[in-house]
Amino acid sequence: MVAMRLTDAGRKVVLLEKEPGAHHKVCGEFLSHESVDYLHQAGVNPSKLGAAVIHSVRLSTNCKFVEAALPFPALSLSRRVLDAALLSAAEEKGCDVRRGAYVESLTFQGDSWRVGLRGSEPLYARTVFLANGKHDLHGWNRISRRQSDLVGFKLHWQLDQASTEALRGLIELFLFRGGYGGLSLVEGDVANLCLVVQRLRLQELGGWTNLLAAILGKNRHLQQYLQGAFPLWQRPLAISPIPYGYLAGRPCNVWCVGDQAAVIPSFTGDGMSIALHSAALATQMYLAGNSIDEYNNRLHAQLSRAISLATLLSRTMVTDIGRNLASLGLILVPNAMQWIAASTRIPERALLTDPAPLK
Repeated sequence: MVAMRLTDAGRKVVLLEKEPGAHHKVCGEFLSHESVDYLHQAGVNPSKLGAAVIHSVRLSTNCKFVEAALPFPALSLSRRVLDAALLSAAEEKGCDVRRGAYVESLTFQGDSWRVGLRGSEPLYARTVFLANGKHDLHGWNRISRRQSDLVGFKLHWQLDQASTEALRGLIELFLFRGGYGGLSLVEGDVANLCLVVQRLRLQELGGWTNLLAAILGKNRHLQQYLQGAFPLWQRPLAISPIPYGYLAGRPCNVWCVGDQAAVIPSFTGDGMSIALHSAALATQMYLAGNSIDEYNNRLHAQLSRAISLATLLSRTMVTDIGRNLASLGLILVPNAMQWIAASTRIPERALLTDPAPLK
């Protein structure tokens, strides 16, 4: 989105994409209505790409579950398809997209940035927007003192027909000892299983295979979905650490967007909307002549409450006591899930509704 808006404003933009082609990423692949609005502004329509519709959320732990309608319409689309569409849209606007460009270093020299590339000559630029997602660039590590002891996994599954129909329109959230996760359909009726687990719990179990077996052994509800299903990849994608609770503010002269600006716990389903919002906001403020500090301060003011609440809940849910309290509380208070969903979103007044960037 940054590249497209800057190109529209007449700026010369080079977009460096590490991978040579479309690929999967560890992501819950949930698109809230804020995400969909921003994507429409960028000329990308998730529904036309086959995104699955989600209207309800169901939370389960062991044999208990509770269901509620989402307070907003939502979609689910794989990052492989979405990212490919965004890159193509950027190219169509005239942005110089360079695929397979692996950035090894970023240093300030004189009055410009030097971007070191693996196997290629370095690039130089007056302004840099750092949008490398969950993976940190060497020397530019994010630090979160709130929650950074989790390992994330993602694996696509092909469910049987009955399970596919049972999952349609739903996102299944589940709690288990040491973590939590989600299961939902994406395009093509493929099911995305994505979860996070405490590193110590994963080590205790001895890896992914035993972790999944332990989860299914306790959660019969989730087990029914995966019974008769088969994974579409030999092994899951994994990532660690995930700095939940991180929010922009590190002293640097780079515009950080996406997960480099803010990382909200994945159970909220707000990661994509924050990524797109931060990109739109950073571009708007840059073109308006605002400073990076002003951008960081505004983003902090808009997101700090939601991220703090979400991280507190995330830290609680991975504990045995917290998991039991969460399941009990959600059963006793039917509107609790809707309140949590509404309270961890970007404030409506902060959203940028004008698709045309400043010039």
